[in-house]
Amino acid sequence: MTIPAGLLPADGRFGSGPSKVRAAQVDALVAAGPHVLGTSHRQAPVRSLVRRVREGMAELFALPDGYEVVLGNGGSTSFWDVATACLVRERAQHAAFGEFGSKFAAATTAAPFLEPSHVITAAPGSIAVPEPAADVDVYAWPHNETSTGAMAPVRRVPGSREQGALTLVDATSGAGALPVDVSETDVYYFAPQKVFGSDGGLWLALCSPDALARAEQVESSGTRWVPESLSLRTAAASSRQDQTLNTPAIATLVMLAEQVEWILGNGGLGWAAARSGESATHLYGWAGSRPWATPFVSDPAHRSTVVGTIDLDDAVDAKAVVAALRDHGVLDVFPYRKLGRNQLRVAMFPAIEPDDVRALTACVDHVVEQLASS
Repeated sequence: MTIPAGLLPADGRFGSGPSKVRAAQVDALVAAGPHVLGTSHRQAPVRSLVRRVREGMAELFALPDGYEVVLGNGGSTSFWDVATACLVRERAQHAAFGEFGSKFAAATTAAPFLEPSHVITAAPGSIAVPEPAADVDVYAWPHNETSTGAMAPVRRVPGSREQGALTLVDATSGAGALPVDVSETDVYYFAPQKVFGSDGGLWLALCSPDALARAEQVESSGTRWVPESLSLRTAAASSRQDQTLNTPAIATLVMLAEQVEWILGNGGLGWAAARSGESATHLYGWAGSRPWATPFVSDPAHRSTVVGTIDLDDAVDAKAVVAALRDHGVLDVFPYRKLGRNQLRVAMFPAIEPDDVRALTACVDHVVEQLASS
């Protein structure tokens, strides 16, 4: 099978993470090489880089007064352990509607020093939302579920502040491209390998004063051992000095800083959200107009604008479509492995040109037609 060159996207990278890295980010990495790479993260060049990241994030998310940008080693999966150890006092409530929300719920449920978590679930392709409960002190859910392409609103549970409960939102695949009011959260946390086009191995958390105070209270209580590598209190103290506790992947920081400043230079969060939204409008409209394709998330209001999932009819082999695309340099549109659906999954992060999403769907049309006639 061949796909005409005129149909192919200019850049064929549509992976949901690691995601497309722009050429300017690679150029920034090369330029940083003699001055930053291979130097101590305790010294001025790397600390200046961390400062760029922290200041850029504060501007991008219009950080409310008193909130802090905290960085730590490890990805979002590591932050689940940080939150379990340092932020949940007795019991958490989780809204889980995909793989990643469920994994955080499993972490707090398994912790021997916590009460079993209250978990509200929904089938993949829909969303679950938290609900008021008097016996929980943390409410947690994903802003965007990378595995299913569903996104949930970010709003505090009514009465949660009055009861002293924290709101934790996993924003790994949505941060930087989904609109958000950070004041509706106490921790909005993410890793840089999605919207920010960088590598993993780092977590970033936008923390409220209440969240930092909770970590201080829990960690200083003397009733719970918290390893230094999982200490939010330690991570916050290091971040205030523009450092991480342990040696970070400096290349990750370089690419991250470049991407944050690129988004800011183009108009910030509103611009990024509109750009991803343009791609999403096309993808879902295209799927809705094909007899053999259907958006997996049934409610249009819950369809992610950064990760789109499209079910294909049983007569169309998604694996064959993915293979044909890959042979032509159109990459990583396979579904989440554990979901097990006959499906395409398409990243629509701001670095991905909307015109390339249009070209992708034209290529899929061509491949499906060729498969049907073979």
